[in-house]
Amino acid sequence: MDRQSHSGGALAQMRSYPRSVQLLMVNQFSINLGFYMLMPYLAAHLSGTVGLAGWAVGLVLGIRNFSQQGMFLVGGTLADRLGYKPLIIAGLMLRIVGFATLGLVDALPALLAASAATGLAGALFNPAVRAYLAADAGERRVEAFGLFNIFYQAGILLGPLVGMVLTGVDFRVACLVSAGIFALLSIVQIRSLPARRAHDAPTTKGSGRQDGVLSQWRTIVANRPFLLFSVAMIGFYVMQFQVYLALPLEVRRLGGDGTSGTAAVAMLFAVSGLSTILFQTKVTAWCKARMEPGRALAWGLFTMGVAFLPLLVPTAVPVPEGGVGLWLLAAVPPALSALLLAVGTMIAYPFEMDTIVRLSGDRLVATHYGLYNTICGVGITLGNLLTGASLDAARAAGVSALPWIVLCALGLACAAALYGLHRTGRLAPPVRETQPESVSA
Repeated sequence: MDRQSHSGGALAQMRSYPRSVQLLMVNQFSINLGFYMLMPYLAAHLSGTVGLAGWAVGLVLGIRNFSQQGMFLVGGTLADRLGYKPLIIAGLMLRIVGFATLGLVDALPALLAASAATGLAGALFNPAVRAYLAADAGERRVEAFGLFNIFYQAGILLGPLVGMVLTGVDFRVACLVSAGIFALLSIVQIRSLPARRAHDAPTTKGSGRQDGVLSQWRTIVANRPFLLFSVAMIGFYVMQFQVYLALPLEVRRLGGDGTSGTAAVAMLFAVSGLSTILFQTKVTAWCKARMEPGRALAWGLFTMGVAFLPLLVPTAVPVPEGGVGLWLLAAVPPALSALLLAVGTMIAYPFEMDTIVRLSGDRLVATHYGLYNTICGVGITLGNLLTGASLDAARAAGVSALPWIVLCALGLACAAALYGLHRTGRLAPPVRETQPESVSA
């Protein structure tokens, strides 16, 4: 790793990878740019311009998440059976249709169909992109996923800023520009992304044919270390998501909904995104040189757990009635928490993606990613429901420190679980008799 990891910056390091890996990173930046320039403003458009009731807005937004989380396993399975490129392109094209439709229709059934299409699109291309990247990055897989996270976060950081400008003109303009980004991406992928198939799927003895889908799913479900790892990593995503849920709510609780509160919330996202863009490659290189993957994962989740400790400060000191003191109390502890969450993510994410490949035995990688995303997605949904309810209940009971203590405990428990899996050898790749070569199509 070593020369490449210190060669001067994300773009210079990216150029040292095969063309397919470079395309996938630019692809992910563009996907997030197009997605986040639209989705943060969708609820306001549906309730304001379209005039939907609150329950209908929630239904439109919820169907996107449900269709994506529920179809990840199917998307991963199709990628392993049909090849990665067709699923990436199919997902991009579905996003074109979905986003264009969201801007052009007002009827609830059409909006639900468009929202479901955008969710299904993510379920199709997400496992395929990650499996493709893992395959073509080869031995430099960990570093490649570190770079991938930079492009991922850059899209999240830039998307809402572009969307704010476009929605200021017209929400339909934002939808059509977003659809145009996905159309351009589709053309680039069709023309330039090499076809790539997964490793051979398990075959029935003597038949030379692929096992059926259910048989392959049974094989994955029987992979106990992979399932234990997936469950242990739910806390990673629950804690990571608090940058979008609990931390902004805490800022608003202390700083109010005015301009100063908005500025403090914006600072959360800036701290999280910019720190990743600036330091991800250095953190990945440092950790890989000094730690085994299991230890890095445990340290990452430990760091995310302690990230909630700064939020105990506003619960333990007198809250100023206004002025600079109140703004600092509302902004600084959440920003420090966002920074520590970003550091923990930087430590864990490349090793997380690599561990999924290793636990799969380098077989049916996209299917493993699909099931992993589904498990973590269900965990995120339940975790956010519980976090939101606990924030309300704790404040009503006058124990506002409790949610932060619970989230800290969650991080420490997940870190301990991952360290235990590491110490007992459950994060090591399974032993297989044969390692078939990958087949390019």
